[in-house]
Amino acid sequence: MAALAAVLALGVPLAACGQQAAQSGPSNSALNRHHANQAGGTTVPASTMVATLHASIARFATPGGPQTGTVPGSWYGSPSTLPVLATRPGWLRVRLAQRPNDSTAWILAGQASLARSPDAIVINLGTRHLTLYQKAKRVFSAPIGIGTPADPTPTGQYFVALYASPPSPAYGAFVMAPSAHSDTITDWSDSGDAIIAIHGPLGSDAQIGTTGAAISHGCIRMHEPDLIRLRQVPAGSPIDIVA
Repeated sequence: MAALAAVLALGVPLAACGQQAAQSGPSNSALNRHHANQAGGTTVPASTMVATLHASIARFATPGGPQTGTVPGSWYGSPSTLPVLATRPGWLRVRLAQRPNDSTAWILAGQASLARSPDAIVINLGTRHLTLYQKAKRVFSAPIGIGTPADPTPTGQYFVALYASPPSPAYGAFVMAPSAHSDTITDWSDSGDAIIAIHGPLGSDAQIGTTGAAISHGCIRMHEPDLIRLRQVPAGSPIDIVA
């Protein structure tokens, strides 16, 4: 990925976007799989229920169990809009944007507004391509720059956490920040985190080419026209990164 110290406008500690980084040491529920397709070994849902918080709320390990902390109402200035993985009467199990990767929590259903996203993104590290789906149908696929073996892009199930303004034109029209965090970089430029980002090519168009390349510290680099096609994907939409 290229580890960016931060997207300056929002202070988002994106995980390395071009310089040397300081080193330190899946499954959707049935409600999101209706009419789903298989792609690259992962299930692509026809739509995903998403929960938007309006304030910080209590989180629970189990429905009706003791409170185990809080889920922030916003993250780096954007409302917390989280995919719903499962439901119980009065309860929602949601995926979280914060470390560690694959964190989930139960929340009270009455404390969130619900909607559905028709979009899903699959990033295949083996083919070095990103594919956008709408209603489980493939919209387009594009070559990408992915992490090198030293700083690989982490596989797993994530989601679109927020959009941020780029710190320079080289990052493209915008930066998409998924809920993924680097497994090899934990504190980029003393920022306290290292978030995997999806952004423009940072001058590496020729390296990305038509087949993709392993060129970043974990972030996903895209040709600018391809990146722009992702701007309509709502926050909370799933992003699966597969090997």
